[in-house]
Parts: sequence; structure tokens; C-alpha cells
Amino acid sequence: MAAVVLVPLLTTAIGGFKSLGDLRVNPFGLPAEWQWANYWDILSSQRYWQMLGNSLFIATLTVVLTVAAASMAAFTLAHIRFFGASFLMNYFLVGLMFPIATAILPLFIRIRDLGLLDSYLGVVLPQVAFGLGMSILLLRNFFKNVPRELFDAAFVDGSGYIRFFWHVTLPLSRPILATVAIVAFVNSWNNYIMPLIMLNSQDKFPWPLGIMIYQGEFSTDWQLVLAFITLTILPTVIVFFAAQKHIVAGLTAGAVKG
Repeated sequence: MAAVVLVPLLTTAIGGFKSLGDLRVNPFGLPAEWQWANYWDILSSQRYWQMLGNSLFIATLTVVLTVAAASMAAFTLAHIRFFGASFLMNYFLVGLMFPIATAILPLFIRIRDLGLLDSYLGVVLPQVAFGLGMSILLLRNFFKNVPRELFDAAFVDGSGYIRFFWHVTLPLSRPILATVAIVAFVNSWNNYIMPLIMLNSQDKFPWPLGIMIYQGEFSTDWQLVLAFITLTILPTVIVFFAAQKHIVAGLTAGAVKG
């Protein structure tokens, strides 16, 4: 399974080091001569860093808003009993049934009416809304498994819901928070249709739209396209490994020590 996943990634990365003729003759082997200039030309391009910065800003803001909103909603649905809680939870879960493409027209009209077209928020807010269903489901199930003894002890010491949420629940929930953050980041980083519909200015394009432009300019130079793809997926790989360490640290943290 690791080979199935890694072979295409390695082939893409190595293909970026080849010349066009070498890529056509030997698409899967090592380069006959390593063309470091392919990557250097992209890394020295201001447009690449601009698109990368746009993607990073959109993805980071999406992660922050998704984790913040989903964690508060999930805590409320997991620990506070009120009229309509089941209906509200089911309402969130209904969002899992509809892909984002099915709502693109009314969503575009709503974003236009709010004056958010061609802005980062016009991309971020719909991504957060569509990510809340799965995020709340994951977080609520985890929050419900927090030991009741911790909840009772905190309230005996005079803690309220907000303090318990901030000082007890969130520190114990680092594994699931990291998981939700990874899913939100990857989904935002790879989202193509939302920026395509909401953004018009090329200086605000994230990398999925940037690679469309780049491929249009260098449609015959596939080695440059492969190098560009490799450099744009590299940040997600780095984020995954960084978050993986955080997940392991959260899983090994003792709940009783809090």
C-alpha cells in the first residue's frame, strides 16, 4: 500500500529533474542528467511564492475557523442538554450528504450578495461551512468519551462550562483536534472549484488555479509541470508529518495529570 501511494509521488518528483526528451524516453527511471534548473526556475519565480502564500493563508484561516467553530459546537452538543440538540446535530450531519458542487450556484449568489466575491473570505467561509459536519461529528464523539469524573471534579472546584472546555477538554483532545485540522487543511489546499468560482484576480489565485495557468503556458514542457506539482504538494507533506508528531504526543499524554 505504501508503494502504491509513494511510487506516483516519487515518479512526479523525479520527472521534474528530467529534460523533456528524457521524460518521454524514460518516464519512470532516474534522469540521465539531473536538471536542477527546472526546480530552481520555479523557486525563483515570484508568482510561485505568491500562489503558495495565497494557498497557505486560505488553508490556515480555514483550519482556524473550522477547529474553533466545530470544537465549541461539538462540546455543546456533547455535554449540554437542551431542546432541539438532536435536531441540530442531525442538521449538521445532513451537510455530509451534499457535495460542494451541488450548492455552487446558490452559494455564489449568497457570496455575491454579501460582497465577498474575489476575496479570501469568499473562499474560506464556504469551506468552513462544508467542513463543519464531519468536524463536529468527530469532535462530538471524542468529547463524549472524556471521563465523567473529570467533569464532576471540575465543577466541584467551581469551574464552569467555558473553563472546563478551555482548560480540560481541549488539552485532552489534541489528537482529534490535529486530525480535524489535517483534514481541513488538506481539503482547503486541494480545493479547486471554490477558488475558481469565487476569485477573479490572478494575484489572489491559490496553487490549484495557478497550476492551471502554469500548465497552459508550459503545456509541452511536462518536466516543468511535474516540478511545479511537486513543489506545491510538498507543503501538505510537511504539514502532515508535523501534525503526525503532534498526534503521537497527544495520544501519549496522560489524562489524569491535567
